[in-house]
Amino acid sequence: MTTASALDKKTRCAWPGEDPLYVAYHDEEWGVPEWDDRALFEKLILDGFQAGLSWITILRKREAFRSAFNGFEPAKIARFNEAKLSALMQDQGIIRNRAKIDASVVSARAYLDIMEHEGFANYIWGFVDGVPQQNRFRAHGEIPAETALSIRLSKDLKQRGFKFCGPTIVYAFCQAVGMVNDHLVSCYRHKECAALAQKLR
Repeated sequence: MTTASALDKKTRCAWPGEDPLYVAYHDEEWGVPEWDDRALFEKLILDGFQAGLSWITILRKREAFRSAFNGFEPAKIARFNEAKLSALMQDQGIIRNRAKIDASVVSARAYLDIMEHEGFANYIWGFVDGVPQQNRFRAHGEIPAETALSIRLSKDLKQRGFKFCGPTIVYAFCQAVGMVNDHLVSCYRHKECAALAQKLR
């Protein structure tokens, strides 16, 4: 289902509603192909923190997360010590879940290992041969929670040492970073994201 905003008459996916922050995320970020190594790491970690929560909750805390996690610089996160981890558990601006916080450190180390070899973006995008998949869903109910792609990527990430990266989390990540275009065909952003994908070809 899509909705037409009363403000600009644009037809969008229904999930951001009228929340200005959510609408901006939908319009400017979600589904845009992301090739920056660090930005991909940040989104994967934040999707892990989202587990059991709504994305808008994470989005509202994103700047606090960036501050607490040193701009999501993996080399810095990989060196977090017990004092830093304890401080994060006291930070009311983020999701204070010790398992997820600890997982970010382990995942940062796995990221650095991949960067030494092929690069994180090359690794991630290799699962779709470097080309975003163009879906043509007409209703939100048609969009799966996980796919063969997310199952394969999830399994490989886990084998490489990443945590909190189950198939559902990974599919949300794939949608967010534009590996798949899951804007509904009636949403104005579907065509725009498809055009971005075409440029990559």
